[in-house]
Amino acid sequence: MGKPPTTRTPDLVWAREEDQDWADTVRVRLALDHDVPLGLAEGVLAEAHQLVHEAGRPAPEVLGAPEAYASAVAAERVSEKDRARADARGLTPGEHVSAAFGMLGFIGFVLCALCWIEDGLWVTGSWASVAGYATVVAAVSLAALAFVARGAGRMRGMWGFAAGAVCAVAGGSAVAAAAPGEQLFTVPVPVLMAGCAAWTVGAFVFPDATLDRWFTPRPQAGDAQWLTRLEGLLRGRHAMPAAEARGHVREARQHLARAGGERAEDAFGDVEVYAMRLAEGPRKRRRLARNKMYRAVAVAALFAVIAVDEALEAGHFSGWVAMYVVASACWCWTALGEWREAREPAGTQPPR
Repeated sequence: MGKPPTTRTPDLVWAREEDQDWADTVRVRLALDHDVPLGLAEGVLAEAHQLVHEAGRPAPEVLGAPEAYASAVAAERVSEKDRARADARGLTPGEHVSAAFGMLGFIGFVLCALCWIEDGLWVTGSWASVAGYATVVAAVSLAALAFVARGAGRMRGMWGFAAGAVCAVAGGSAVAAAAPGEQLFTVPVPVLMAGCAAWTVGAFVFPDATLDRWFTPRPQAGDAQWLTRLEGLLRGRHAMPAAEARGHVREARQHLARAGGERAEDAFGDVEVYAMRLAEGPRKRRRLARNKMYRAVAVAALFAVIAVDEALEAGHFSGWVAMYVVASACWCWTALGEWREAREPAGTQPPR
């Protein structure tokens, strides 16, 4: 039997193809289901490789099913504090910012490429078009930051960014409507594509830890701030309904009142870990699926509006309209899948 490829772990050569498949499955499950750092995953696989080599038997026989092994490793080696920092997608606020702005740059790159194919090498700009594109970038960026702030449990920050996005749309639209439309400059499309590529690289190069600090409040000085933070985490990071989150906060406040002066952090521990413990349970996946469904519906509606606007402006069904229609249909399909999952009885969803 030939040696299987050893991607990502070139120093580990598994004796059997089924062992390599087992290791690849463990690595993927650790990354996708448990957000285990790559270094920890590689160390775990190195230990597993040693155990399998010493036993002389296939990895599934020695260590069990890869999914179960990945879950056991995550439970044993990833602390609650590390798990509590991430949301349902396994991402911290800083990683969300990098992903959102990186995706924005990538979409800009793709749109520039499509513009090159459909309209030619050169594009012209005016004050009106500059104001319009700047409005779109500002509004999308602020909206993305609003979602990040919500996932970080910063509910006031979420509303602040959302209000900023609305103001950007209103102000930018007014400026674009009043600005002169005559040609201001001409630029080759590859220059714009290079700018989008630089934006994307910069988004992923910027340290996530720095962004995490921006979205993490300072240590709570008192019980009131601790309880406010708890409610924000339950509602934002864990998608808990407001009434249920406030019920947990009310119970914590009553406990502190009965304890007679005990601090919230001393009684309940780290607020992020405590919020994660409260949110865990069979209903969590349904809550998260419903939350994703709302976002998918909003994005689908946005692409549908853009498609209608583009069709009315062009006067015919162009390639741009087709692209927006396909994008809206894809998001509608995503929303349908999340709706089905949200309607499933709690505890029936298979583990991911």
